[in-house]
Amino acid sequence: MSYVSELRGETYEQCRAAADWLLSNTQVRPTVGIVCGSGLGGLAEMIKDPQVFKYSDIPHFPRSTVHGHAGRLVFGTLKGKPCVCMQGRFHLYEGYPIQKITLPMRVFKLMGVETMILTNAAGGLNQDYKVGDIMIIKDHINMPGFAGVNPLSGPNDERFGVRFPCMSDAYDREMRQLALDVASELGYSDFLREGVYCVLGGPSFETIAECRMLHSLGADAVGMSTVHEVIVARHAGMRCFALSLISNKSVMDYDSQKKANHEEVLETGRLRAKHLEKLVSCMVARLERDNNSY
Repeated sequence: MSYVSELRGETYEQCRAAADWLLSNTQVRPTVGIVCGSGLGGLAEMIKDPQVFKYSDIPHFPRSTVHGHAGRLVFGTLKGKPCVCMQGRFHLYEGYPIQKITLPMRVFKLMGVETMILTNAAGGLNQDYKVGDIMIIKDHINMPGFAGVNPLSGPNDERFGVRFPCMSDAYDREMRQLALDVASELGYSDFLREGVYCVLGGPSFETIAECRMLHSLGADAVGMSTVHEVIVARHAGMRCFALSLISNKSVMDYDSQKKANHEEVLETGRLRAKHLEKLVSCMVARLERDNNSY
């Protein structure tokens, strides 16, 4: 155990202790992990025979401090697949070290999870996007990473993954195609998009100049989560699929009177949640244990 890792609170031993505690308290052996973003905790309500654990009861787990994030792990089955669902996640702006906010990904890996499905609420930078659109994330821009804020910084533990993991395939191509196919069958194609997600540290929303810059860099949506979790999940060999619910349009015009706010994010989540839940549940129904197919 390195001193640096011990300070950050995400050693292999701590992740193992959390995983073992959960495995000893539930009969569910999840192969699918789901992370619910702001206002999207209803995904967990679809899980059959739920067994719920508060984050505060799980050894070494951080606690969620954001309104709209329940702070619970829900175990059970979704469309016959054993799942674990995070009702609420952790963010850089809550003050945790970046390694701590991504600890659940490593705990899930040690529990046997093979596939991660992550959701978030995001601001739309692409001017063709509408509030309520659902964007499949095909790639990301890790803005904090440009400043050296990366969940894999520090000593690398080979038991989780290699020192320099590839991220050009961070978002599973086959799962993205599955989402497009399922959306077409459900009649969701009109509000389904595919684009690039940019993560910032938050908690303040972006300035107009920042939105313009991010858009010029190729970002279609901007938010404060998901990317760090994906990096750690991919480092551990799990395949990842992520969706952004476009909860507001980022302000790009200095003459605009619009202002981003968290209440708008939660309200949009409530309005579109059923569609997103249906899309994810239908995708899970088609997942196979083989990581090379669905």
